[in-house]
Amino acid sequence: MTHRKLRAEGNPLRRAADRTRARWHAAFALACVLAVAVGVLAALAVRTADTRTAQAQAAHRHRVTATVTAAPTPAVAARSGGRATTAQAVWRYPADVEHTGTVPVAPRTRARDRVPLWVDDRGEAARAPATARDIVLTAVGVGAGVCALTALCAGGVVHLRLRRVQAQSLRAWEQEWEQVEPRWTGRLRPGPGAGDD
Repeated sequence: MTHRKLRAEGNPLRRAADRTRARWHAAFALACVLAVAVGVLAALAVRTADTRTAQAQAAHRHRVTATVTAAPTPAVAARSGGRATTAQAVWRYPADVEHTGTVPVAPRTRARDRVPLWVDDRGEAARAPATARDIVLTAVGVGAGVCALTALCAGGVVHLRLRRVQAQSLRAWEQEWEQVEPRWTGRLRPGPGAGDD
């Protein structure tokens, strides 16, 4: 019976604070596993939603050829960090409707060059539908972000709890030392010289 009780309680030298720390470390490990699972689920959800959006856009996006009508001019810095070049161009969509506007072109494009262009159902210049690569990159980024944020939040909670456990452990140690210290140092021992301070 005593042997079973000792096994259930674990190491008798292990303090309650040590057991609490071990539980919080195990909780953090579990939270990290859950963070990965949540990140994967978020990535799958984003991929599914973006795939549907790209399919819907693809049904309303059309690739046409535009003819550059003027020499290109450098535009403001593009999102990718480089400088975008644009030029005035003309294109037809539907076949009997002519459109003009500013379109992105390669830096060495000249007047009368033909450039590919995506347009919407009205013939207005539009973004190309997202590619499978774009969708996967977005999904991976969102999944990684959700995973990191979840693990970071769990780590913050565990860190705060462990600090509290450490503070309680130090207070308990100080209280125990106040009781043990006089016996340990011999201040309570009566004898010659006691009280001669």
